[in-house]
Amino acid sequence: MGIIRSSLTFMLGTAFGIYVAQNYDVPNVHKLYKTGVVMAKHYEENYRKPKGRGDD
Repeated sequence: MGIIRSSLTFMLGTAFGIYVAQNYDVPNVHKLYKTGVVMAKHYEENYRKPKGRGDD
């Protein structure tokens, strides 16, 4: 009974995801992730402490 229940849950979730993606303006998560990574790198490069003489 467990495999049937998990398969039904998976199929209902997939169908709901397809419905939402077709009928609503869902943001592109991959693009949002890439933007966050670029912003984090920019922040790190600009606000990192300068290296001392003995740091390698």
